Amino acid sequence: MTSVLLLRLAGPLQAWGSAARFARRTTENAPTKSGVLGLLAAAQGRERDADLSDLAALRFGVRIDQPGTRVRDFQTAHHADSGKSMPLSERFYLADAVFVAGVEGDSSFIEALHTAVRAPACLPYLGRRSCPPVEPFDLGVRPDTHLMQAFREEPWHASEWHRARTRSRRTLDVLLDSAHGEAPHLSLRDTPVSFDPRHRRYELRGITTTSVEPNSAPLPGTPPPHDPTTALRKS
Repeated sequence: MTSVLLLRLAGPLQAWGSAARFARRTTENAPTKSGVLGLLAAAQGRERDADLSDLAALRFGVRIDQPGTRVRDFQTAHHADSGKSMPLSERFYLADAVFVAGVEGDSSFIEALHTAVRAPACLPYLGRRSCPPVEPFDLGVRPDTHLMQAFREEPWHASEWHRARTRSRRTLDVLLDSAHGEAPHLSLRDTPVSFDPRHRRYELRGITTTSVEPNSAPLPGTPPPHDPTTALRKS
């Protein structure tokens, strides 16, 4: 039996790099598999050189609820020992983005990952340590289902201002690991083999692009609409 663990990835800034060259640090337009699996591995307290084959075997997907805006930042740093200035680095981020990420796999393993997410050994961050998530982060486990069904049923997590600006939008983009034998629409080298800083290794991943209709059901715990000026109006 398979289950799906869903995470809401939202915060002021996110950065999901699949490649970095010298002082230029880019970001993809959506969370990478390596970034989210790294988050889960850290939550479990795995060492950097730990085996990742069980995590890499999970089917991964992302629903883009709010694409956000790409921003560029220039950063300076000084060497901790010598105090000398390090090269100026150019870093890219996604601002005000909201994603629903999911992993699908054996139910017992998914439950173990959910337990780690609820009491993480290392705090989660959105691609870089300077990018903490905002609540709600844990969206829970969907038992006996698959990724696409979970994405169809999960309410739309976009901000109200984004919903108002995109009233005419009929679908939300979804990026999924391509199924065995399926021709992928694009590919990305972001399936982690090792996070060992001495020799990080990633494999190529096929990605299928599709879409779902936004589920506009109220989010759990969302208060009903309230207009504070109602009591001031004349009857």
